Amino acid sequence: MTNYPEILPKIGGQYHWLVTGAGGFIGSHLTEALLSVGQKVTGIDNFSTGYRHNIDMAVEASGHPENFAFTEGTICSPETCSLVMNGVDYVLHHAAFVSVPASMKDPAKCFDDNAAGFVNILEAARANGVKRVVYATSSAVYGDDETMPKVEASIGKSLSPYALTKYINELCAEFYTRVYGLECTGLRYFNVFGVRQDPNCAYAAVIPRWIDAVKAGKIPVIYGNGEQSRDFCAVQNVVKANILAAISSSSAGKVFNIGCGVETTLNELLTKIYAVFAPEREVKADYQSPREGDIIHSSASIEYAREVLKFEPAVYLDEGLAMMR
Repeated sequence: MTNYPEILPKIGGQYHWLVTGAGGFIGSHLTEALLSVGQKVTGIDNFSTGYRHNIDMAVEASGHPENFAFTEGTICSPETCSLVMNGVDYVLHHAAFVSVPASMKDPAKCFDDNAAGFVNILEAARANGVKRVVYATSSAVYGDDETMPKVEASIGKSLSPYALTKYINELCAEFYTRVYGLECTGLRYFNVFGVRQDPNCAYAAVIPRWIDAVKAGKIPVIYGNGEQSRDFCAVQNVVKANILAAISSSSAGKVFNIGCGVETTLNELLTKIYAVFAPEREVKADYQSPREGDIIHSSASIEYAREVLKFEPAVYLDEGLAMMR
């Protein structure tokens, strides 16, 4: 269990926070972290990909269940968004259609959840006088841009509906900040991993899926030759970045990369996973055809987040994998 009070910046009072997607992997960690430092939290989730047990574990681990309220519902309902936004100071928006491959199969559903749902959140926040909306965007917005490491100002063409909707979110947030005065800050996440990440769903992230396979004595699947690279970011860093983005005096209307600034190939990642979870076994992989819509190389420049948010990663890949044992 993470000792979040040691990682988080000082918030400076008790506020009311809305966490959308509270039953998800990141959302449940945000809920746990905020409650653990005495904040008041309202969560919302429709459990399309999140789980009630994630919320239960987060609230119990926080030690402050009395400060938590929950609504089961969808951000696709403007009425529900307005209801849960009542009295809220800060919104941490993480409810989303989360899969690149699934978005290629069902782009309309992806747009409903990620684009229309996000506007519902912005409208409810604007109507209720919210101080700031911090929202999850993604490194997927870089698309076919070949700049390495990725810098916030250089965007390529989108490679998936998921990536396109996340970029649309950034444009909407900038507009609401500039025109309506609703402060919004976007965080482009780079391959977040950690405890509570589901290895069993059809579109699970690579780290929990491979850990599950290695522990079961199976051979993990790599799509492509394994030399594609990612910046793997422990969820503790994401939680820290969300709080910094919310309380920063100069982050409104901006978007920041959130990663560790370290590039790791999938072959290197698999070797590290074997070393932690099956050190006695030979490293093996089942190499299959690349997946449509996947980015080949992705690592973050986090200099802008360092400068404006004073963000520094708290947990790097090796330590983060060890914490998942």
